[in-house]
Amino acid sequence: MNHLLRLCLALLMLGFVTACDPDGKEVTFLPTADEYDSELVQDWMDLTLQLTKETAGYTPPVAARMFGYVGLALFESVRPGIPSGLSMAGQVTGLEASNLPEIDPNLEYHWPLVGNAALAQIVKACYAPATEQNKFLIASLEQKYTERYRNTIHDDIHKRSTEYGMAVANAIANYSNGDGQQFCYQTNFPTTYTAPTGASLWVPTAPAFQKIPLQPFWGKVRTFYPNNADVSMVPAPPTYSTDKTSPFYQQALEVYTTVKNLTVEQKTIAEYWSDDPGKTFTPPGHSIDITKQILEKEEASLAVAAEAFARVGMGVHDAFVSCWNAKYTHNLMRPITYVKAQIDASWNAHLTTPPFPEYTSGHSTQSGATAQILSDLFGYNYAFTDRAHIARTDIDGGPRTFSTFFEFANEAAVSRLYGGIHYRVGNEQGLLQGIRVGKNISLLKFRDR
Repeated sequence: MNHLLRLCLALLMLGFVTACDPDGKEVTFLPTADEYDSELVQDWMDLTLQLTKETAGYTPPVAARMFGYVGLALFESVRPGIPSGLSMAGQVTGLEASNLPEIDPNLEYHWPLVGNAALAQIVKACYAPATEQNKFLIASLEQKYTERYRNTIHDDIHKRSTEYGMAVANAIANYSNGDGQQFCYQTNFPTTYTAPTGASLWVPTAPAFQKIPLQPFWGKVRTFYPNNADVSMVPAPPTYSTDKTSPFYQQALEVYTTVKNLTVEQKTIAEYWSDDPGKTFTPPGHSIDITKQILEKEEASLAVAAEAFARVGMGVHDAFVSCWNAKYTHNLMRPITYVKAQIDASWNAHLTTPPFPEYTSGHSTQSGATAQILSDLFGYNYAFTDRAHIARTDIDGGPRTFSTFFEFANEAAVSRLYGGIHYRVGNEQGLLQGIRVGKNISLLKFRDR
């Protein structure tokens, strides 16, 4: 047995992957994407969460969009390495198979290298306005995994895998531009929009009194699942009234009374789930972080992580589009506006009211979608502990334990009542809206099984 053959066998026995034979030709023994771990995916998820927090203009709808395309690019890149894996082409809106590159079925690919190259390329595209320091972090993470396999993977396979991953990411980046939101981080408050006026309608709120609300046209952005933003899935809010016996007045009175009598635990919940943009990774980022924690707990494979990231990423994007469609269809005023005018002029919400209409709740919608998707992936009685904010010192970020994914979604939803941000009906209908969105995402077939 010559030296090269001994080296190949030794690498295989040590768990490394390579492709070589005594004549220097390729040999087929590289694993499928199911056989690699998901460490690199989790590292990239961590970085996207940091980028979301630290990149100007990455409001919740913008952030959710980025998570959707990053997750999709990852899955499409490693999908040929997943036994019976199915492309999202022809399933998600506007993505055609003819626009995606194909592997050479007669050659070998190293799926971690493919995924790393795809993630690096799509993250560069999705976070184009990142700071120079964070662009350096992107390049450094890409280099970490590029070099990890430099001496254990045949040069031809290394090069081919990297080039294929980049090609898939470029194709998904081109697809993303087709939704018309390539520069959405620059257009959060478009001057072309004039807010409608009326007794029940949204008006600017303290402290900034932002005249143009956030992303007023977002409800018309392309969703991944066809018609996932259909506003008919959401009933109209209670009829506006100043009658103290009316359902609308009672909804506002509940917000007022709740905030005035908050317990320590309710304050903790309100602040824990606030996830303000600029200060944190935003609400959709919280969903991505929970997904990452579950993947770590499960010791998930590359294939499972790619599917989970894609499903939750596309789900939170569609949830925000659906929610924003409802918001700007109904244009309902915030509790702080009604309470100050009809109940107590000196009252203030516990949290700062964000600058856009109330109905439905974005936190609730995206949490409902995430809970549905994760339940379909990992089970309806899946207990977990969320440690997303454990390092924070400005709030009580201690770990929070839940017996199901829907339990976390319910807490995230009611947190907006405790914060004085939403009426109960906006939270409850938002949850149901998100669950419908999540069920649609779960209809997408990632494997032929």
